[in-house]
Amino acid sequence: MNTASDSLFVRRLSRLAAISALGMLCACGHHKTASVAVPPPPEITEGQPAPAPVPRQTEEKPLYVETGIASWYGASRHNRRTANGEVYDLKALTAAHRTLPLNSVARVTNLQTGHSALVRITDRGPFIEGRMLDLSPAAAKQVDVWRAGTAQVKLEVLHAPHSIEQGGRWCVQIGAFDSKSAAAKLKGKLEKNENSAQVLQFTGDTGEWLRVRIVNDDKRRAENLLHQTKTPEGAAFLVRLD
Repeated sequence: MNTASDSLFVRRLSRLAAISALGMLCACGHHKTASVAVPPPPEITEGQPAPAPVPRQTEEKPLYVETGIASWYGASRHNRRTANGEVYDLKALTAAHRTLPLNSVARVTNLQTGHSALVRITDRGPFIEGRMLDLSPAAAKQVDVWRAGTAQVKLEVLHAPHSIEQGGRWCVQIGAFDSKSAAAKLKGKLEKNENSAQVLQFTGDTGEWLRVRIVNDDKRRAENLLHQTKTPEGAAFLVRLD
C-alpha cells in the first residue's frame, strides 16, 4: 500500500472503532456481555473509549515496531465476542495481540513477500509460545499467511488510543493444562504466594487455563509474576486488559 491509501484506510478503521465503541456504551445498560470461549480475551468491564484522532499523513512514522511470527485464527471464533467487545468477523481486517492497546491500528508486512495490510487490534492472543500476532482470515490473505499458516512479519503501529509503554491494566494468563488437577494445583500455589492476586481457573477448547489478576492490575508486578512462574505444562503470557 502507498502512504496515501494507508492513511485513508487508517482513518476509516478508526471511524469504525469509534462507531463500535459508541454502540457498546449505548448497549451496556440493556445487555450483559456475551460469554467467550477459551482461551477468552481478558474480561473488559468498562466501555471502550473512542480512539484518539489518527495521525495525519505527515506523521506516519510508526509509534512502535515489532517483528515476529504471525498466524491466523478463524472459524472457531466467528460471531463470538473479542476483547474489545465487538463480534468477531472473519471478513474484517483485524488482529489479536497480547499487549498492544485495544483498537490500535497497525500495518502488518510479510517480510518474505512484501505484501501488507492495515489491521485494527480487537482481540488478545495468540496464546502459543513463539507467536506474536493472530490475524483474521481476511488480513491473513492480504499478508500471505492464509495458505502458509504462519509467516515472519513486521508490525508497525500507526495509531494507539492509549500509551503503549506506560499505564494499562495487566494480568498473567497461564495454560493450557491437560488436566484440571494440574491447573488446580498451580492455582492453589499462586493463591498462597500471591495473597493480593485473584486467580481464575477455567476450561476451554485447548484444556485448562489460569488467569491471574494482580493487585491494581500493575504491569511491574505482573511482569515479576510472569518471570517467577514455572510450569511443567503450558506457558505463561503477559496480557494487557485494555
